Amino acid sequence: GQSARRLRVTLTPTPTDMLQILSPAGHPWLQMSGEAPDKPLDSAVLSRLKQFSAMNKLKKMALRVIAENLSEEEIAGLKEMFKMMDTDNSGQINYEELKAGLERVGANMKECEISQLMQAADIDNSGTIDYGEFIAATLHLNKVEREDHLYAAFQYFDKDGSGYITADELQQACDEFGIEDVRLDDMIGEVDQDNDGRIDYNEFVAMMHKSTAGFGKKSHQYNLSVGLRDALNIKSNS
Repeated sequence: GQSARRLRVTLTPTPTDMLQILSPAGHPWLQMSGEAPDKPLDSAVLSRLKQFSAMNKLKKMALRVIAENLSEEEIAGLKEMFKMMDTDNSGQINYEELKAGLERVGANMKECEISQLMQAADIDNSGTIDYGEFIAATLHLNKVEREDHLYAAFQYFDKDGSGYITADELQQACDEFGIEDVRLDDMIGEVDQDNDGRIDYNEFVAMMHKSTAGFGKKSHQYNLSVGLRDALNIKSNS
């Protein structure tokens, strides 16, 4: 299996990338190709970030694996937005940078709400959002649901190629991502439809296709994300 080090090396922008200074005027992600995207990337990205906050850990890790396999073209807009928020060019977005970035795109959010988004996107609990975490949290779902991406992500977790993700394999993945204090039984139980204690490919795909609501109804984070989306009048499919 790939190591977390390999993931971080692949997902961390090069110093050259980070040295490209963005124009302080206007919105840099609208200037990339000289024309605006179909929808404002700022509101769409914020919506996806809030949906991400309600997902379980396995789905977050799977999105991180998928993000690693996307081409530069597929994530160009998100890369520009990351660079806009990462004002000190450190390759990490800290709380103050996230807060300032959200203010720039007109998101009127309380500090406790920004803090919850920060914690949700910070998969490895490092206190900052790195490039890979940001891309994973803001991916458009149509990229996530492609069969080749789903299968590659499943294979990442299914270390022995048995066709099942076991508790031991899930623990190994958590170790590679730097995720601690996980309840493996709960992680598997959320996805394991036939209650055999492991996750097969169909169960994995069902988890990836399932709407955010399916995993978060009991959680405060889900209620937070729905409330924010309503307040900002952002459609869930944007």
